[in-house]
Amino acid sequence: MAEEMRIVLRNYGKIDPLNIEDYLKAGGYKGLEKARAMSQIDLINEVKKSGLRGRGGAGFNAGAKWSFSYNTGAEVKYVVCNADEGEPGTYKDRIIMENDPQSLLEGMAICGYAIGAQKGYIYCRGEYPYVVDILNQAIDQAKAKGVLGDFDIEVRMGAGAYVCGEETALIESIEGHRGEPRFKPPFPPVAGLWSNPTIVNNVETFANIPVILEKGADWYSSIGAKSYPGTKVLTLTGDVNNRIFIEVPTDTTIRQVIYDFGGGIPDNKKFKAVQIGGTSGGFIPESLLDTSIDFDSMSGIGAALGSGAVFVMDETRDIVDVVQRITKFFEHESCGKCTPCREGTKRMNEIICRLNSGQGLAYDLTTLEKLGRVMSVACLCGLGQAAPAPVLTTLKHFADDYSAHLN
Repeated sequence: MAEEMRIVLRNYGKIDPLNIEDYLKAGGYKGLEKARAMSQIDLINEVKKSGLRGRGGAGFNAGAKWSFSYNTGAEVKYVVCNADEGEPGTYKDRIIMENDPQSLLEGMAICGYAIGAQKGYIYCRGEYPYVVDILNQAIDQAKAKGVLGDFDIEVRMGAGAYVCGEETALIESIEGHRGEPRFKPPFPPVAGLWSNPTIVNNVETFANIPVILEKGADWYSSIGAKSYPGTKVLTLTGDVNNRIFIEVPTDTTIRQVIYDFGGGIPDNKKFKAVQIGGTSGGFIPESLLDTSIDFDSMSGIGAALGSGAVFVMDETRDIVDVVQRITKFFEHESCGKCTPCREGTKRMNEIICRLNSGQGLAYDLTTLEKLGRVMSVACLCGLGQAAPAPVLTTLKHFADDYSAHLN
């Protein structure tokens, strides 16, 4: 693990997460102090200059997003942390919140000062009740110390809906409505929570902010890939020797992640495929393992960095069987608001089930591809748009697995 570069996980294992004094001794809240000594626009420009892009999936420049809310001039604004970590195989946000909750609070407070917000919400998934307890203790300690100033943070717990990882569905849930995505525009930075300007960033994104303020935008932008600088926390699962979490620069290749950090495939079996970014990520064959993990390089091969989940499969795995379980997951998690997703996920799962049972025809493969292309552009939110990715990428790179299932 000597090649790791821990920025987000800089305090992992070094401090007591439930003792704010440990965080302060480690340099905590220095970034917030520095931020408050700057003008709001200079602070936003510093974050923009760092090149930090969202670590939740969309990959949008954090500073640019902040500027949209700042420029609205509205009196009431909100900062929301997306901690609805619903991607199977992903636990990087949990690691951050369990071991260094104050870094998240500090990042949110910096954002609050930058855009002129005095209220923040952490939307934590329903399956993390113990993490909610940790966050509430951290907030109470930060308030008692007075380090947050006039910025108030509250934790809200979700009900376990995967779609609430989408920012507008998350906002609907906080407001007390059913968790369904909104039509956009307007986008949340302009009209979000209760129609007020709202910045929604991921846990990992916020945890980067204090260090950027402390060490400077130039330092951060020099790390990793130029178009997607910094580091990324990855969680390795599946057929890999080391099932661990790591934080590495964004110019690290997929091959290095699997073989150097992951220790390769167990029992001397051959590598078959890797899915990165959770269930909505594309499947990557061995020929593309030398691709860097940064957002743009992954997009260039039809895959996604997303949440940073790395799911490795060896030669014994049946791709069609794996994809069947994924399509079933998306059928179950679709909120049903838009027809392309509600009907598309169901029909896609039906076709894959037919193929996996040996009853599929060559025509089904053509239908799958056409359905996937339509869903990727016609669905309302990121869930439906990304749901076809596992199907489309496996049809492209693992056609033999599908052919073997044809009747």
